[in-house]
Amino acid sequence: MGRLASLAHAEDENEGSRHPGSRRTGTGWRIRLGTFAATAALVSAGIVIGAGPAVAAPVAVKLTSASCPNEIVQGQTSGCVTELQNLLNAHGAGLTVDGQFGPSTLYAVREYQAATAIAVDGRVGPATKVKLYATSGSAPAPVNLQSSACPANIVQGNQGGCVTELQRLLVHHGYAVDVDGDFGAGTASAVRSFQSSHGLTADGQVGTDTKRALYDTDESPATGLDLRSASCPANIVEGQSGGCVATLQSLLNGKGQTLDVDGSFGPQTLTAVKAFQSASGLTADGEVGTNTKAALYANIGGGGGNGAAAPINLNSASCPAEIVQGQRSGCVTELQSLLNHHGADLAVDGDFGPLTDSAVRDFQAEKGLSVDGHVGPNTKSALYGEVTPPSSTPPGGGYAKILDVAEAEAGTVEGSARANSYGSAVGLSLSTSDYAWCATFVSWVAKQTGASSYRNTYVSGWVKQARAGNYHLSVTTSPQPGDIVAFDWDGGSDFTGGNEHIGIVRTVSSGSSFTTVEGNTGNPNGGSDGVYVKSRSTNSGYDVVFIRVR
Repeated sequence: MGRLASLAHAEDENEGSRHPGSRRTGTGWRIRLGTFAATAALVSAGIVIGAGPAVAAPVAVKLTSASCPNEIVQGQTSGCVTELQNLLNAHGAGLTVDGQFGPSTLYAVREYQAATAIAVDGRVGPATKVKLYATSGSAPAPVNLQSSACPANIVQGNQGGCVTELQRLLVHHGYAVDVDGDFGAGTASAVRSFQSSHGLTADGQVGTDTKRALYDTDESPATGLDLRSASCPANIVEGQSGGCVATLQSLLNGKGQTLDVDGSFGPQTLTAVKAFQSASGLTADGEVGTNTKAALYANIGGGGGNGAAAPINLNSASCPAEIVQGQRSGCVTELQSLLNHHGADLAVDGDFGPLTDSAVRDFQAEKGLSVDGHVGPNTKSALYGEVTPPSSTPPGGGYAKILDVAEAEAGTVEGSARANSYGSAVGLSLSTSDYAWCATFVSWVAKQTGASSYRNTYVSGWVKQARAGNYHLSVTTSPQPGDIVAFDWDGGSDFTGGNEHIGIVRTVSSGSSFTTVEGNTGNPNGGSDGVYVKSRSTNSGYDVVFIRVR
């Protein structure tokens, strides 16, 4: 799939657990700018490093206040820029906080915009300001709860990165807490509620069992591990395997390689790493360390910060019926952002040039569309991942409609607007690129049909309720199309190991074989995860439970 494979996930049957703390999220984003390594220790002091005496930066001013311009751009010097630099540094930028919007700040802004799916124009307008605060840029950097850096028991009153991580995990599980790194009464209440719902002692203390439950997520392991995070080795080398290697392979494919994303660092991956290092002017030693990681993520070039036009929905009357090479507009800004959501590697500048044309053609080829580089109705629809517009009301029909609704979603790509709409069924507004969502998809199907009032993001919850005969759910040993099927990849049929999956039965053979429609599953043709039809079996080394909805 070429460049569009750069964000691909591994197949869902791989071993391991998909941990929310290891996903690509705004708060987990990091920049590594070697130029500023020597000044990192002085960032918090807010002083300028130079030949002369240190000069204090202007006092920080909240970006959304009336004192700051609508757009903060390169060349400005003010307390608004001081605040901007502080927020970027909270996300790992490593800038000297001097209140001056220079080339380094511009680069950090563009990197942040790329990482958080904002039009990459280097201008800090309303969307970028809101995102900087919404992604808790002022909170301490998250720290994995199970690391030695966190106390054995995290309790009310604690502050720091361990609390940031705790709050992020609680948000993932549906609790409305502020991600500010401060364990206050609201966080304590959410912890107790989480503990109670998971059969734990509701004491508000985040110890071993609570930490394990917070990280216990459904379905498959993620390959979306940021190589620069603490979840990956400082140096990734030949012989290693796992999600970090799979991400490495996907990133290399995004730079023009054609590797199998199998999570195994073998000779072909080694050759690809060396080729990339050589082309990037790095030491071609085959070891993926700090500099190589930074180069792999460096997909946004420099620029004068002149700005891209504000994005416009491609289906609006403001956009032409066909968007083609040579055009410059907000429609092109939106097009480039959507292509990047599907794994392209574009600077979002609102200018439909040769690289955008190539990305459009790659996308069209992947989707089986006419490969002409013209962004017409079919390409627009595919970019938004739409099969049919999301329904605001259930179409009715109960369990009999489950398979019809599920099958209509086949081909929907993870991270698309359509896929992200599934979270509405369980009250989530997260991108499907950032969490395990197979049970969310089943919940959405159930909501659309009205077949069951049960909604849960956990496979274990569906199995538990079916075994108890609640919510019109029951366990069956004679599966039929439209039934729900749960998988326990680890075996044991307890569905509590954090390595589970769930889908909708599509067809049943006379033997042990059946097919399914599943969300958050691997693309059979390679590429990003999504909703796809899979062939499964009851004797493939994993445990299966069929759930009837009546």
